[in-house]
Order: sequence, then C-alpha cells, then structure tokens
Amino acid sequence: MSDQTPRTDTPTSATAARQVPDKVSVDGLEDRWSRTWAEQDTYTFDRTAEREQVYSIDTPPPTVSGSLHVGHVFSYTHTDVVARFQRMRGREVMYPMGWDDNGLPTERRVQNYYGVRCDPSLPYVEGFVPPHNGTDGKAVKPGDQVPVSRRNFIELCERLSAEDELQFEALWRRLGLSVDWSMTYQTIGAKARAVSQRAFLRNLGRGEAYQAEAPGLWDVTFQTAVAQAELEARDYPGAFHKVAFHRPDGEQVVIETTRPELLPACVALIAHPDDERYQHLFGTTVTSPLFGVELPVLAHPAAEPDKGAGIAMCCTFGDLTDVQWWRELRLPTRSVMGRDGRILRDTPEWLTSDAGRAVYGDIAGKTTFSAREAVVAGLRESGDLLGEPVPTQRKANFYEKGDKPLEIVTSRQWYIRNGGRDEGLRDELLARGQELAFHPDFMRVRYDNWVGGLNGDWLVSRQRFFGVPIPVWYPLDEQGEPQYDSPLVPDEAALPVDPSSDVPAGYTADQRGVPGGFVGDPDIMDTWATSSLTPQIVCGWLDDPDLFARTFPMDLRPQGQDIIRTWLFSSVVRAHLESGSLPWKHAAISGWILDPDRKKMSKSKGNVVTPMGLLEEHGSDAVRYWAASARLGTDAAFEVGQMKIGRRLAIKVLNASKFVLSFGPADEPVSLDPALVTEPLDRAMLAGLAAVVDQATAALEGYDHTRALELTETFFWTFCDDYLELVKDRAYGAGASDAEVTSATASARAALGLALDTLLRLFAPVLPYATEEVWSWWREGTVHRAPWPTSDTLRAAAGDADPGLVAGAGAALAALRKVKSEAKVSMRTPVEHAVLEVPDALRAGVEAALDDVRNAGRATGTLEIASGTGETVVARDARLGEAVAR
Repeated sequence: MSDQTPRTDTPTSATAARQVPDKVSVDGLEDRWSRTWAEQDTYTFDRTAEREQVYSIDTPPPTVSGSLHVGHVFSYTHTDVVARFQRMRGREVMYPMGWDDNGLPTERRVQNYYGVRCDPSLPYVEGFVPPHNGTDGKAVKPGDQVPVSRRNFIELCERLSAEDELQFEALWRRLGLSVDWSMTYQTIGAKARAVSQRAFLRNLGRGEAYQAEAPGLWDVTFQTAVAQAELEARDYPGAFHKVAFHRPDGEQVVIETTRPELLPACVALIAHPDDERYQHLFGTTVTSPLFGVELPVLAHPAAEPDKGAGIAMCCTFGDLTDVQWWRELRLPTRSVMGRDGRILRDTPEWLTSDAGRAVYGDIAGKTTFSAREAVVAGLRESGDLLGEPVPTQRKANFYEKGDKPLEIVTSRQWYIRNGGRDEGLRDELLARGQELAFHPDFMRVRYDNWVGGLNGDWLVSRQRFFGVPIPVWYPLDEQGEPQYDSPLVPDEAALPVDPSSDVPAGYTADQRGVPGGFVGDPDIMDTWATSSLTPQIVCGWLDDPDLFARTFPMDLRPQGQDIIRTWLFSSVVRAHLESGSLPWKHAAISGWILDPDRKKMSKSKGNVVTPMGLLEEHGSDAVRYWAASARLGTDAAFEVGQMKIGRRLAIKVLNASKFVLSFGPADEPVSLDPALVTEPLDRAMLAGLAAVVDQATAALEGYDHTRALELTETFFWTFCDDYLELVKDRAYGAGASDAEVTSATASARAALGLALDTLLRLFAPVLPYATEEVWSWWREGTVHRAPWPTSDTLRAAAGDADPGLVAGAGAALAALRKVKSEAKVSMRTPVEHAVLEVPDALRAGVEAALDDVRNAGRATGTLEIASGTGETVVARDARLGEAVAR
C-alpha cells in the first residue's frame, strides 16, 4: 500500500534521559496530550510533500444535526488507526474533517430548536431574533413555528450547525483522532457550495445533467422528490380488494388491488403474455367500475401470473412497476395524486360520464385513506367489489427519513446520468468498481449489485431550503412562463450563487418574476450531490491546483456499508464524469455496531449510546481498543467488557514500561544498541518480536488493524508475564555496581529497551495516549511522528535465535510457580530441589535460559532437567525452603 520507503529505524540509544513519574495513571492523559498535539501541530499536513509521499483520506463528514453516537467512534477509530500507521510509515497524511450540515436533518433540528419554519415568499429581516433557542429541550409544534424568509432560515441553520460542530470537534479530539484541524469544511459552506455548483454546471455543459418532467417518488410529509438511493422498503398494513372491470359483452375481468383509490388514474389492465387465462383479452378493452373509462388490456413480461388474480390495473402512478409499464407501453398520463398526498381537487378531463365525475367529486381533496374508504363504499354499492377486503402486509417504499409511504407524482426535476438508463456508462462505472480496492473485498458485490440494478438516473433536485441551490435561472416569455429549455447559467468565477436572491447577467433585480424577465430555480441539490464531491472539496479542485495535484485521486475513502449505494457510488460517478478516474484508490468499509439484542444501533431506533460518558469512564485508549478489536466490514457488539480489557492493557503498558525503564542509572539514556544483545533468551525474545513486526506491518498494509493488534497484544502479555520475570534479576545486575555491568546485564537492558521502543510504536495507532505518555519519559519528540518499526534492527540483535526459547523458559518458570501456588506459599519462597520434566520441543529454551529460570523461580538448590512426555514443563520432586511471608 505504501510507495514510500520507511524512515530510518531505531538509533543505538534513546535520545533523552529517563524521567519516569513515581505514580502512573491513564487518567488525565487525554487533556494533556490533546493540548500538546494541538500546540505542537503534531498532525499538521505538510502540503509541500510530493504526491508519492502523501496519503490523503476522504474523511466522512458526520451529520451535524444532533449528537454523535458510539457507532461513529467505532468507525472513525478505524480510520485514525490507518492515518497514524501511514504517518509513521513516512507518509505525509492529509486527514481533514468535514461537517455535513446540509439538508433535511439540519432543517428539522432548526425548526424544533428555534421554533421557525421557512417561507421563501417572505422578505429577509435584518437582525431577526428567533422565538426560541432550544433551552427548554422541547420541540416546537409545527403550528406554533414562526414563518421566516429563506435567507433568515439559512442563517439560523448555519448558526446552530456552528454550535454543534464545536461539540463534535471536542469529542473527536478527546477520542484522539489525528485530524489536521486546520483542514475543516462544511458541506453548506461557501467553498463546498461553489464546488458543487461548478461540478453541476460542468455536468450540464457536457449533457450529463438534464431536466425532465417525469413521474418520480415523492414524500408528502417533506414535500420533496426522493431518489432511488434514499428508499427504504417497509411493511405497511393494507388490504386486497377484488374489483370487477367490465367487457363490452358484459363479462367481468377481476383484478386484486391494495389501492382502489387510484381507480380514476387507471390507464390499462396488464397480464403476462404467456398467461393463458388472459391471452384472449389482449387487444380488447374493458371499462373501469365507477368511473366508466374505456381501458386497453395489454401484455407485459413484468406482470406476475401467480400474484393475486394474475392481471393488474396500471395506474399513473401506484408503484414503480406502473412507471415501467407506462414508459415501455407508451401509456397516457392520468395522475390524480397531488404533492400534498391528497387527491387532486380538479376533476380530470378524461372522466366524461356524469356518474364518474360525481364519484370523483366525492374524493377530490381527500387523503389517500379517506379516498380509499369512499371508493370502496362506492364499489360495494355498485356490486363491483367482490367479497370483502382481505387484510395483508404489503411492502411499501418510504423515504429513509419519512414515516408515510411515498407517492409517485409527475414533476420537473434535475437528473445526473449515472448509468441507470445508459448501458455504456453503467459498464464504465462497473469497471471503476473493479479498479477500486475494497477492504474487505466482499463489500465489492454491494457496489456491483447496486449499479447493475439501477432503473433510472440520479435525481439530484430537492424541494427544500437549506442546501446548495441549483445554479440556474430561466427566462420568462411574454406570458411569464419559464423557458426551461433555455436555462441561464452563471460564470464559474461568480460561484457560489443563490438564484432566489442573485440576478443573472444581463438582467436587473426588478425583472424577477415579470414577463420578459427571469425566475430563479427554486430547488436545491440533494445532500449527496455535495457529499459526492468531498474529494474535490478537500483537495482544492476549485481554487488550489497545486494541492489538488498532490492529493487527488485520494488514497482512502472510509465509510459505512449502508452508504455504498449513495456516498461511495455517487462519488465514483462524479470523479468518473469530471476527471475520468476514481476519486480514491482504497475503500475501507466498516461494519455496524449492534446493541445487546444484536440489532443495528441507529438514532431512529433509539438504541444508540452516546460516547462522551464512555470516554470519560474508561478512557479514550480503552474505547479505541474496543473499536480496533473489530475488523473492517464486520458487525460488532457494543461491549463495555472489551473496553475494560482495553483499559487494563493501557495501564499495563504504563506499568510495564516504568519497570523496563527502572534498570540502570536514571540519568543515562537507555541503550538500544543491538550489538549489546548477546544472551540466547534476549535474542530469542527479539526474534519473536521481529516476526510480530513483519506480520503486524503486513496486516496494517492490508487494512487489517485487528490482526495487527492481536499479534502485538499477544506478544506483549507474554513479554510481561514471562520474559520480564525471567530477566529482571539479570537486568538489575544482581547487586553489581553500575560500573561493573556485566555483558549479560547489558544484554538484558538493551533487549528490554529495543522491545519497549518497538512495542510502543506498534501500539501507538490504537493506544495513542498511553504510548505518547511513555515515549515522553525517555524519548524526545512524539511517538506519532517516529518511524514505524521494522524488523531489521531486531533481527540484527537476534541473529539466528529461535523465538521458541522464550516459550520453553517461560514454561519452566510457570512449572516452578505452580509448585509454590499449590503449596500456598509466596512466589519468593526458595526451591531447594526440583526435577523439571521438559518436552523435547521446549528443552533447548529451558537449557539456554536455565540461569534466568533459576533466578526468576528462586531455585537456590539443584534443578535437574529430565525428558518429559507432555506438552509443557512439569516440576516434580520439588522441595521448598522456608516459606517467605506473603
């Protein structure tokens, strides 16, 4: 993954004398080191670095419309581990942070917080003071919200977002994200608006963006169009109604429908071409009940013979299948559903019978529920309802943020081509997916399935207020009608613009809305139309070509699996259309956090855990440890127990490091000279650590931070439990003066120093606070800018030593300890005699480190070695000396 040659590894000695505190604790490390990192610009990106030295990250901008939850901590920790590793590998890491303050979530929060709602028809009020400021903690009812101008509303959105961003940043800093905080942006900020509008205008100029009057999904609550990527299929209660249509000869044709209120919008009956029950009807007509409209009976392969009666009414529009039939069979448009979710009030011209017009008059202006009741009553009275409705659960499309089923209404909207209707472009985007390195690789199929299943282009316009405006105006003809086919566009140098208040070139403000003048497009872009350009925003595509050349295409896009279809795909679309490339080389996909019931945590489910309390209770390193213990793409349970393990690990790092640094004079640097390592046990330990370095490095290069942590942690606990106990007497020098340090003591001290130096750097990406604290006791600078360890120095010290020697010596020490434990005496009790039964596989280790085993096990008498048949060392015939009081 890294093209950069790693920097020089360990020097021959530490560059600072030891300053180890008397008492160590993980408490308070976050405040001290976060402040130090900020003061010293530890994570500031050097923008003079050449492209091959740079590692750029397209950090997900969290939605600033409430609070972060523990799922954010989980996934953002994964990204930070990558950033810290790459920085230590010698790369200059561009690690920005954005705030997604764009769109509907912010609007809803502002409405509730300030007690206002947007009315674009109102004039701007200078110095407007909102009626509420959120202090009472209660949402303001819609009927009590004060209408304000769009500009006033946007100002309030910006104000509240800025307050939320400060809280988010404080939490991210405490978590230890190594973000360059000078590189922040807002998705509704001026730069992001200009980038979004520039990209849109270029799409328009190349014919990739276009307008169309077409049926589309519509949320009646939020009064906005909804894109395919924003859909959620949910169960919704309904009922099947058997309804009779009539042939000229009086024969009934029975269909089953859950939406009888759409009978006046029916344009055809459709059956499968191979369905023998209806082949004789194809090419004939039927008349609709109640409304008396003559309709064709047609064949289409999308009809399902085994569903209901096998023949269905096609209405404009009840569902997406209706849209497909309408388009492919070139059927007329007879829409009766309004944008407000009510039946249109004007009686349609295609209803010509008095009876039909009378029935329509009864349902005009009613909600779908009330209209359905009225139509069913009419069908029951006319005898065209066969039997009573049968309750069922049907799948309905919902806007992901909505609570009512979507309707399909006809409206003029903006689209960007994404391969949904262009097979050639679709193939190109599928090929881009093959170029992209997914981590884990099995996530690639989600991208492929989404692209392959697209049924339309990307709907990018929204009928909302807080967002990036569509940057076009329309000339008005002499009757005051917009000329949609001749949009007026701004010069790129004028961006960003707001067509609702800015004036196009060649016009004056008093020409707005008058015949022969102009009108601004009232819509905004959907949030993904901006978020899809985060690489272009942070890399300076708009105004910093030098930075853009050094950082784009970016190296990494980290994100959740649920937005592969939206954020990841839309970003690929924009980069492909604009630059003919991918926006980044790698995509790291996090799994979900599950609650104790194994359900995905989400704000909408109300089962999220806010993270600040966890960080304060357990410590940031502990929470990061829990997050890093889960692999990319794998769902993980929220486990406080795992955080407690992480806290114990961080504390052990402090305590073990203090112990290692206690050997030798405090005013002398710790030796890191591999030439001083001469003892077999020391060399074996370093040989094992060298293997860990190689394997952990390979794991991190493959975006498997969990494997790297497992390897390092496993080695560390063995190092603490066995090696430290085995060599501590030798490292102390067994009472010799500092001037009489033996080669065996020097070997132990150098090996301990090399191991500590390496382990701190291996742990640093996951435990940044504990490792930085220890580093400051004996090294200059920061561990997070130190070079990532390589195995070269360790192997130079280890030579051809067998790492298995440590296991043998450790097993022998464990056997002596077991004798004392079973005798319920202190571990300091001397062993006057014992026979160690040693399996052949461990014998070399026991013999090579026998003196260390004696010292650590307090074996003052004879210690015999015999062949053993088990899997580990067993002590027998042990005789203990006088027990030492506990």
